[in-house]
Amino acid sequence: MRWARLRALLLVNLGLFAVFLIGVLLTGHAHENEELADHGQPAQSLVEYAGSSAFGETVFENWESEFLQMGMYVLLTTFLVQKGSAESRPIDEAVPQDEDPRKHRDDPKAPWPVRHGSELVLKLYENSLAIAFGIVFLLSFWLHAVTGAGAYSEDQQLHGGEAVSAWQYVGTSQFWFESFQNWQSEFLAVAAIVGGSIYLRQRKSAQSKPVHAPNSETGS
Repeated sequence: MRWARLRALLLVNLGLFAVFLIGVLLTGHAHENEELADHGQPAQSLVEYAGSSAFGETVFENWESEFLQMGMYVLLTTFLVQKGSAESRPIDEAVPQDEDPRKHRDDPKAPWPVRHGSELVLKLYENSLAIAFGIVFLLSFWLHAVTGAGAYSEDQQLHGGEAVSAWQYVGTSQFWFESFQNWQSEFLAVAAIVGGSIYLRQRKSAQSKPVHAPNSETGS
């Protein structure tokens, strides 16, 4: 139980991810079969739908926006501040995250890249969070293009049109419509928590300032 308690935040979020992904699969499968029936096409099995372009596009276009949001959030909070926000670094103050890890080469508790990594390894490690989010964003972006091209081609062929490649699909208005409608909501959500945490509180949450803290106090 202690093992689970110490990892509860990650475990619960992964559990909710699995529940909602199954929800997307089941409801998407039902919707897809309704669309096929409307065009006089045979229904797909759940397994067929799970491996289809339609399901892949639904999943990856959302992953794309989420990892764009998180990667940009990591980078923007590195350089930009917001007075009074719990999500901002302090204004004109040093924070532990600014400290040069090279000063901790002899710290036995420091991660391996800090203690033994070359300069290149350490440089990558000290930027690894943003790099990882960036890689997953680009991968999701490409998978969105590939699966979206498949779904788009199937729809075009049902209406007498022609199939398109992933690169051709990236040049369509539909691809960018799908991306922009997700991206705009992600940055609205970030703006909401950045601005909301100036005036609103949630006791015991790491994303909130202490309830008694003044509105003008910036987070750390």
